[in-house]
Amino acid sequence: MDGFRIPLGDWVETGLNWLLDNLEWLFTFASTVIGALVDGLSAALIETPFPATILVFALIAWLLRSWKLALGTAISFLFIVALDLWVPAMQTMALVIVAAVLAVLIAVPLGIWSARNDKVRATLKPVLDFMQTMPAFVYLIPAIMFFGIGVVPGVFATVIFALPPGVRLTELGIRGVDSETVEAGHAFGATPGQILRGVQLPLALPTIMAGINQLIMLALSMAVIAGMAGADGLGKLVVQGISSMDIPMGVEAGLGIVLIAVFLDRCTAALAEPSPSSLLGLVERRRQENRRREAAEAAAAANAEATEVVTAGPRRAPIA
Repeated sequence: MDGFRIPLGDWVETGLNWLLDNLEWLFTFASTVIGALVDGLSAALIETPFPATILVFALIAWLLRSWKLALGTAISFLFIVALDLWVPAMQTMALVIVAAVLAVLIAVPLGIWSARNDKVRATLKPVLDFMQTMPAFVYLIPAIMFFGIGVVPGVFATVIFALPPGVRLTELGIRGVDSETVEAGHAFGATPGQILRGVQLPLALPTIMAGINQLIMLALSMAVIAGMAGADGLGKLVVQGISSMDIPMGVEAGLGIVLIAVFLDRCTAALAEPSPSSLLGLVERRRQENRRREAAEAAAAANAEATEVVTAGPRRAPIA
């Protein structure tokens, strides 16, 4: 076996170089679009006065979860401002939001397709296993080859790293829908598209949202690794703190990432089922109370009408 070696890495490099030579226009287009999205969102978050941005974040937390999370969100982001980390925090937020949206747009359709087609599932499963077990740093190699240094390779690597749980849990949610419910939909003549939209997706929504929650958290965990590719944000500060042994910088930037992660985790976890103490839960309770009141009023009116008929009956004039 001396001298025998499979040059797998060389083959992969040859393939990547071929893609770079023949699909350069596609990478340029993707780089332009992703760069514009991240820069635009980042500029919007940074140029808006931070009290207004914090107020919006707090309202989102109250809308989805509770006033307690809203208060905690306001305190957390004010703490980030006090650490003078507002700009990198908003750069990280923009990167995570864009990467998470792109990953969701890819993961959910793939999960639905995989749930409805066994051949697709059999093909995707080893690919997802490969993507989940591959060290996250490895994704930076093709990302930097295709897009250079900056925020775009960070978004690319983040999307690849965060994609698998979204696909898996979407597929699991669709497949977990009761088969008798689906058969009932077929029995009533519903098309596959109508069954998907009206039966499977609503019933699978909690599982799908759990996958999206995991996807967002993985995207945030890639912020540090994206910083190694030159993406601005808290991850870049953590990398600088590690490289220069600047403990305060690394600790403060890491704490900023944790605070953003808590906010995103609590809000996305509540998307599938808003908390009763949230604004959405309050609105839903009001609707239920109105429906119960209307039903009670209708029942009372029906009883009154029936009582009137019974009591008025004997006094009616006899039929000639």
